[in-house]
Amino acid sequence: MAAKPSAASEPEAKRAHVTEGGQAGDEHPAVTRFRDYLRINTMQPTPDYEAAAVFLEGQAKDLGFEVRRWEGVPGKPAVIMTCPGTDPTLPSVVLNSHIDVVPVFEEHWKHPPFAAVKEDGWIYARGSQDMKCVGMQYLEALRELRAAGASFARTIHLTFVPDEEIGGHDGMERFVEDPLFKELNIGVALDEGLASENDKFPVYYGERVPWWVTVKCTGQPGHGSRFLPKTAMERLVGVINKFLKFRGEQEAILLNDPTKTLGDVTTVNLTMLNGGVQYNVIPAEAGAGFDMRIPPTVNLQELKATLDEWMAGEGISYTFKQVYWNNPVTDISDKNLYWSAFAAACGRCNIDIEPQIFPAATDSRYLRCANIPAIGFSPMNNTPVLLHDHNERLHEDVYIRGIAIYKEILPALANLPAIQA
Repeated sequence: MAAKPSAASEPEAKRAHVTEGGQAGDEHPAVTRFRDYLRINTMQPTPDYEAAAVFLEGQAKDLGFEVRRWEGVPGKPAVIMTCPGTDPTLPSVVLNSHIDVVPVFEEHWKHPPFAAVKEDGWIYARGSQDMKCVGMQYLEALRELRAAGASFARTIHLTFVPDEEIGGHDGMERFVEDPLFKELNIGVALDEGLASENDKFPVYYGERVPWWVTVKCTGQPGHGSRFLPKTAMERLVGVINKFLKFRGEQEAILLNDPTKTLGDVTTVNLTMLNGGVQYNVIPAEAGAGFDMRIPPTVNLQELKATLDEWMAGEGISYTFKQVYWNNPVTDISDKNLYWSAFAAACGRCNIDIEPQIFPAATDSRYLRCANIPAIGFSPMNNTPVLLHDHNERLHEDVYIRGIAIYKEILPALANLPAIQA
């Protein structure tokens, strides 16, 4: 397939063929269904989960799949579809995707973000990359395989879950603790990845854990005209400088080693600041918030000890708004036959995969912590990386090719013989 234009090469000045709704002429029916899903506004903080669930249940009915809802929290349903295998004793294959999407700044969009407008083959919509595309590609691949008479030894479950974009706490995190999850008897899971701006396809076998750190500093208040020692702001600046020094060291590692990706280093960003009452008053308290993303290669207890050292002084304390102490990875050696089957299927599709650590957080972390090997993969190459960005979009040819890739991957996993422990 010819490479699709990147963000830099798209002809922004030229107005070309635009399709706003319905099926246009020779549009592939799979593209039409994808656009229908994109038009359901599941934007946080008030996603329309009910409309999405009804749509997905309709898709399951069309395919003849068993379908049920699970709600760990009322009003936040997960839709679980099941394609039974011929040997129910074998561990199943789970195809996971999340229903919700992140907020938009509509004034910066070329087209309305929930209209799924198609221009020159590019489908503009929030969720087109993250990750309604993948959920629909699973369905379309199975639709085509079953139409061709395919059957699978292993049962395939498709899980469409809520709230991933706000941490998955009412979604996958709760689901893995539910008896229904245990009943699924999962052997391997597929979940989301990222687009690639070149010919290669990144595949994620682990991810960085998010730590959200809240720092609080206290000190002597007073008049803004005085040289008071050890003020709250002075202490806070000292802590901030330690965080930023570490940030610079990690950035240098990434920039100076071409073999490293973002997922291989720890990022630190100062994301919140608070303190002060007015200009001529030295405040008694000041605070900051940091977002840290930590790869699996880092000893988390040792990093915690480093934070303790940075904030050991008088009037300085910190807490975690969010913290994880377990960060397992999926084995990508030949010992993992699920991985071998996945990689071999990609080889038959003549696609070049690059195993990486995912730079952010996905629902895969909950699956891996439940001892389930999870592979993050979104088949979108030669595509600008626009998740969470303005004008998120995906080309219909890339979307269709992704279906063909899953048509090779899914049977490879679902027909894998029993794996000996």
